[in-house]
Amino acid sequence: MLKTNDYEFWFVVGSQHLYGKEALDVVKADTVKIIDELNKNGHLPYPIVFKTVATTADSITQVMKEVNYQDKVAGVITWMHTFSPAKNWIRGTKLLQKPLLHLATQFLNTIPWKTIDMDYMNLNQSAHGDREYGFINARLRKNNKIVVGHWKDKRVQNQISKWMDVAVAYNESFNIKVARFGDNMRNVAVTEGDKIEAQIQLGWTVDYYGIGDLVAEMKKVTDAEIDRTYKECQGKYEFVVGDNDPQFFEDHVKEQIREEIALRKFLERGGYSAFTTNFEDLWGMKQLPGMAVQRLNEEGYGFAGEGDWKTAALDRLIKILAHNKGTGFMEDYTYDLVEGHEEILGSHMLEVDPTLAQSKPRVEVHPLGIGDKEDPARLVFDGSEGDAIDLTISDFGDHHRLVMYEVQGKKPEEAAPHLPVARQIWTPKAGFYEGVHQWIENGGGHHTVFTLNVTADQIEDFAKLADLEFINIK
Repeated sequence: MLKTNDYEFWFVVGSQHLYGKEALDVVKADTVKIIDELNKNGHLPYPIVFKTVATTADSITQVMKEVNYQDKVAGVITWMHTFSPAKNWIRGTKLLQKPLLHLATQFLNTIPWKTIDMDYMNLNQSAHGDREYGFINARLRKNNKIVVGHWKDKRVQNQISKWMDVAVAYNESFNIKVARFGDNMRNVAVTEGDKIEAQIQLGWTVDYYGIGDLVAEMKKVTDAEIDRTYKECQGKYEFVVGDNDPQFFEDHVKEQIREEIALRKFLERGGYSAFTTNFEDLWGMKQLPGMAVQRLNEEGYGFAGEGDWKTAALDRLIKILAHNKGTGFMEDYTYDLVEGHEEILGSHMLEVDPTLAQSKPRVEVHPLGIGDKEDPARLVFDGSEGDAIDLTISDFGDHHRLVMYEVQGKKPEEAAPHLPVARQIWTPKAGFYEGVHQWIENGGGHHTVFTLNVTADQIEDFAKLADLEFINIK
């Protein structure tokens, strides 16, 4: 199973020496209480570490330098307990290369009218400090996140939690490596792109390998390894032999397992977390990888077909955001245009991600009318229902564009006995006709990432961090 690195977030509270040591001691004590409570009861995916009470430009600059060079630190959370002169933040904020969250909160959630005096006002002037601090971030054009509300509120804690996942995904984006087995599908436009610009802007490394490199790895796989995995699959999935001869079925499933084991070893050795295949380039292979790809998807690997490295990297990125739940490579296939029942059927030749499955996947072996190879084994299932998003990344020559719409995932109402692939159904929340029209008008591709575990706000936050043009179809 692919795992992300261990991360933490540093908490820096803003103040100044004008209020004296006693006030600064209270500032620190209040901050530590907030952090302890958030770590204990905030249901956050990563821990928060108190770093400093920032009172000078030098101290702020130094802590931001440390953030940049500490790999385990995914980002910074700042809070203005008192007024903090914003000129002190300029140098450090300009140097900061990691995500920044401005928590616009206050230690107490109420105004103590019976006891409030100027000492209290000076110490608890977050409203004052937020405006000063917010101005300098806006002036510096810092794409920081702002969360407003009392730190004990579940809404606020949820926003912090969601942002943490975005921040980690942003850091991990620079670790994404894509192995391309073969080139892009011939004559297809949307799968092309500038790999150099993608590495500069998003951190994605994309390497080419001939399919022969994978074939050579497959020859090293032992029968014992295949048998162990076959037994594992028997316990995990429903085996549907159908009209196939039982031995034919077993042999073809085991060929996918051979591909799976070889792919995993190849990817692990090279540090790759995403990959592509291409049915036009299958030299030396008996089958197009189907079940092999799906099982690696289930472990967290990003994938896209036809050599589409951009979508493979995006798939891995969104899987990081979603903690590999309910997220996978998708392709718009066909429409239902019955009035009042309009919807999109998403699928692919073989490689639909099992994390989207609403029930136990079935292992089936069927002919594949493309690629001119043996009948491949694949996992067949129906996708899930619920609030979801579907997104794609397109290369427009001088920039990348992220196109997305929120959708309603749907449970299929009818069986499809002659469709031997997994299927996911959805309808754009913008409305079927408007959603499809805007998607096409904005140049959104047919390869996408579909996820039920990431929000539109998280995608917008990531797009800001990465300076991506973002189209949210509404």
